[in-house]
Amino acid sequence: MSDGASGPQPLAGIKVVEFTHMVMGPTVGHILAGLGAEIVRVEPIGGDRTRRLLGSGAGYFPMYNRGKQSICLNLKSEEGLSVAKDLIDKADVLVENFRPGALDRLGLDYESCAARNERLIYCSEKGFLPGPYENRTALDEVAQMMGGLAYMTGQPGKPTRAGASVIDVTGGMFGVIGILAALEQRHRTGKGQKVTASLFETTIYLVGQHMAQFAVTGTPAAPMPARVSAWAIYDVFETKDEPVFIGVVTDALWEKFCKLFALDGLWADESLRENNERVKARDRIIPQIRDLISTMTAAEVIEKLDGSGLPFAPIGKPEDMFDDPHLAEGGLEDVTLDDGTEVRLPTIPLEMDGKRIGEPQKLPQPGADARAVLESLGYDAEKAEALIGTGAVGESK
Repeated sequence: MSDGASGPQPLAGIKVVEFTHMVMGPTVGHILAGLGAEIVRVEPIGGDRTRRLLGSGAGYFPMYNRGKQSICLNLKSEEGLSVAKDLIDKADVLVENFRPGALDRLGLDYESCAARNERLIYCSEKGFLPGPYENRTALDEVAQMMGGLAYMTGQPGKPTRAGASVIDVTGGMFGVIGILAALEQRHRTGKGQKVTASLFETTIYLVGQHMAQFAVTGTPAAPMPARVSAWAIYDVFETKDEPVFIGVVTDALWEKFCKLFALDGLWADESLRENNERVKARDRIIPQIRDLISTMTAAEVIEKLDGSGLPFAPIGKPEDMFDDPHLAEGGLEDVTLDDGTEVRLPTIPLEMDGKRIGEPQKLPQPGADARAVLESLGYDAEKAEALIGTGAVGESK
């Protein structure tokens, strides 16, 4: 956390060492940092390559690495590996998301680390939990394709990944849940444990509702664009300018919707008073609604719906969120990127004890905290200088 933190810090005093890259592992550290834990992120000499990704990956590092310290270690050197072990010895939590066996080959497997620090909670973020697939390499998109999420998102026959790294992020959240549970158990036992979360099983949990639908009805779930909705009106409607989503999800809201939009004819039809009957009559209801909404602007539709209790939404784009008036009330925090650019990025979406989590953050330069981290481990200035001089520890210029 940054100096002068004023937000909730329920994990203050918890020390975390992070061996991660990309999204899933860093998400764990970002959430823990937001809750007040002290995160030391171990990067390779020169910095994590995630910092330099282009295209859709350009936002990974600034989004999921705020509130952390950075130290760059050459883990192939005896001295760099020794520093890593010292960090682990003093840590409450270790987080890693490299391919199976990567840390094991360095002697940083759970069993070796726990032998040195029995209170350590060791969180591995993997592609798969134990089973036939556990040694496969997985990515967010791989899991979405395998687990049925891409099938459910796309048009029939056109599997489409979700429009964000939902499995990486949700898998990271499950890792945090496991860590918090393990910390609570450690209060009682004094011992840590290994926690593993995975991309594939996270995907399966998210599509579980569709598996349950099949179990209940015997009918496979159709992809979302082709599904039979539980409600007659649950659609995106074209206006004169921008589209708007509208949902009518109860009988009481149907009455309100008809009155708001002067749909006297539809309200007079008593056969449409029950939701399931409206679903059956959808083919004759929806064209009337589309014709009406198309004569209005999005602002006019939203003005009628706002405060009514009816679910509605303009169709936002990610870049629109920077200027969203609701998010301006605490949903975004000031972030200084590693090139000095000032931006505002989403906070952790929590309020605790009446306070939001977010606060100003600065992304660390690669290895920017090397000397401070070494000092916290008890290394004197001479030893720190020697480690930096040999290249075992990198330092930002």
